This record gives sequence, C-alpha cells and structure tokens, in this order.
Amino acid sequence: MEPTEINEFSEHLKEAGEHEGGESLRTISLAISILAVLVAMVTVIGHRTHTEAVLMQSRAGDQWNEYQAKKIRMDNLSVNVDLLALQPSIDPAAVAAKTREYQAHIQKWKEDLAEEQATAREFEADVKLAEHKASRYDLGEALLQIAVVLCSVTLFTRNRTYFVLGLALGAAGLAVAASALAVH
Repeated sequence: MEPTEINEFSEHLKEAGEHEGGESLRTISLAISILAVLVAMVTVIGHRTHTEAVLMQSRAGDQWNEYQAKKIRMDNLSVNVDLLALQPSIDPAAVAAKTREYQAHIQKWKEDLAEEQATAREFEADVKLAEHKASRYDLGEALLQIAVVLCSVTLFTRNRTYFVLGLALGAAGLAVAASALAVH
C-alpha cells in the first residue's frame, strides 16, 4: 500500500469505527495498521537486499574482468616466449634471459589468476546469498500484503474468518521474511 492509500484507508476505518462495532473495529484497524507497517519494513529491507545483490554482481563482474585482463596479458606473453624461441638471434644469452624473465611473469600471473578466480567465485556466492535473502523478503512482503487485504475485507463483510486468516498469513509473512536473517 502507498502512504496515501493508507491514509485514506485510515479515514474510512475511523468513520466506520464511529458508527458501528466500536471495539471490534478498533482491534481490526490496529491489526491492519501493524500489518501495514510490517509490509513497509519488509519492503524496504527487501529492496535494500536486491540493491546489495546488484552491487555484488557488479563487483563479481569487475573481478572477472580483472581475471580476463590478466589472462590475456599472460597469453600474449606466452606467445612472445614462443616467438623468441623460434627466431634466430645473434645474442642467445639475451634471448634466454628475456625468456626467463617472461616465464617468471607468466608463472606469477598463473598464481594471480587462481586468486582472481577464487575471489570472483566468492563474490558470485555472495550474490546468490543476497538473491536468496531477497526472495524470502519478497515472499514475506507478498504474504503481509495479502494479510492486510484479508483483514480489510473483514471490515466490509463482518466475517471474522477473514480476520483470522489475515492474521495467520501475516504471521507466516513475518516468519518468512525473518527467515532471511538465518540464510548463510
């Protein structure tokens, strides 16, 4: 619900409460208000978690780009080593020294590549975790929104079954959203 909808709904509840069923309507109104606040809280947390996942995905992409850049440099240097070995030279000692230097760089980059790859995979795991949490917040939000609607239907139908069902769905929505905190 948007803030303007909540205000309009609150006004309708006040009017209804003044005319009929006083205490019962107040209880239902209070429950709806609490559920609406919970919806807002879970929505904000869910949006922040989605944002976190997007930022982590960007970081993982950057890490893979770093990996790829080092891999390309290493491959280019490997080609240079091969070319040095195939070319005739007037100074074989200089060629051998340059070849050793290049091979040392290649070895270092191989080690760096393993680290870059491991870091990128960690970032990807963080993305999956954040997306999993965000999905729970989304489901919790949906259940809480349905709970608000069901409790609201009680005001029009005077059937307390909708109210009880709404409270049950609200509790389930809150439990699902809270379960995101346990995701590791």
